[in-house]
Amino acid sequence: MTDEQLISMLVGRARSEGLQLTGEGGLLQQLTKRVLESALEGEITDHLGYDRHDPAGKNSGNSRNGSRTKTVVTDVGPVEVRVPRDVAGTFEPQLVRKRQRRLSGVDEMVLSLSAKGLTHGEISAHLAEVYGAQVSKQTISTITDKVMDGMAEWQNRPLDRVYPVLFVDAINVKIRDGHVANRPIYLVMAVTVDGHRDILGIWAGDGGEGAKHWLAVLTELKNRGVDDVLMLVCDGLKGLPQAVEAVWPRTIVQTCVIHLLRNSFRYASRQDWDKIARELKPVYTAPTEEAALERFYEFSELWGQKYPAIVRLWETSWAEFVPFLAFDIEIRKVICSTNAIESVNARIRKAVRARGHFPNENAALKCVFMALMSLDPTGKGRKRWTMRWKAPLNAFQIAFEGRLTPANL
Repeated sequence: MTDEQLISMLVGRARSEGLQLTGEGGLLQQLTKRVLESALEGEITDHLGYDRHDPAGKNSGNSRNGSRTKTVVTDVGPVEVRVPRDVAGTFEPQLVRKRQRRLSGVDEMVLSLSAKGLTHGEISAHLAEVYGAQVSKQTISTITDKVMDGMAEWQNRPLDRVYPVLFVDAINVKIRDGHVANRPIYLVMAVTVDGHRDILGIWAGDGGEGAKHWLAVLTELKNRGVDDVLMLVCDGLKGLPQAVEAVWPRTIVQTCVIHLLRNSFRYASRQDWDKIARELKPVYTAPTEEAALERFYEFSELWGQKYPAIVRLWETSWAEFVPFLAFDIEIRKVICSTNAIESVNARIRKAVRARGHFPNENAALKCVFMALMSLDPTGKGRKRWTMRWKAPLNAFQIAFEGRLTPANL
């Protein structure tokens, strides 16, 4: 009998007997119970070395000793199973371990729902409604707390020797520390020599960010193996350029042009945004720094009187804005904005907003980490990015000759 025929027979029998396929006492629960108990019976047979009622077990020194019942939470709801025991008490079931009350699928489901931003109460209600599984908020918290061990290992893993580009950006989360306040969570994302995007770490800020703060972060990355970074793209973070120079003296710091445009709009009326964007485009698409400066003077004459703060913003950011103008168009496409990391932040913000605020810093970091681990589950995004990387890689190799060594290619 084929699997399809067996399934058809079971479904037909269930329907003829008025048995529900899902829900309490349904066919799926009964099948899960039988499969689990059959597997447990196989485990104790392997442990004892002989089948049930086999004469070979006589005087063997150990034998079956009945069973005990326990209820485990599964993907199809709570299932009561009989777990066999042995006289010597040496049998350790692996499928349903001692004191285990949930099968792994439930843990994975909890982590997936948590990564999407559901609160512990919402996850508990969802599991009860859809699967009939009673999982307390405390149990859910215990499951998600296990993530912190993996997070510590991830945050301290060895890194590549050289990266063509690092992107640094931040998201704000609300943390209740005496009172609810916004706190930044910083992410550092790298583009590897192979064209992969890799989050190197996450750090919680306390509002006192400056050269000292960034020196500690970048030194940590260097201690994990990063000897060289060709370019680092950020949004004008205070103290970051000085820290970069101290850790990687040859690294070029580039201000994100998209952030510069967004910050410009803050000082302008909404009705002028399109005009300002149109007038600034010749500045950041200019072929050379000299041409960009000429276009900026033209912009200043046109808008400087109405919006002097915008002109001042670009003047103070000019030193970190112009580096990418000296490079090939393929490099410009990669470094002119932090869009690569912005797409990651968008997913994180979705999870963070759903949670409202966090009781402490660790809870916020845990939420961000789980959101990161759930990114691009199919790998399609990674594949698309890699396919577009060959042209920029060649441009980086020529522009930074000798720093992307053959050992890295």
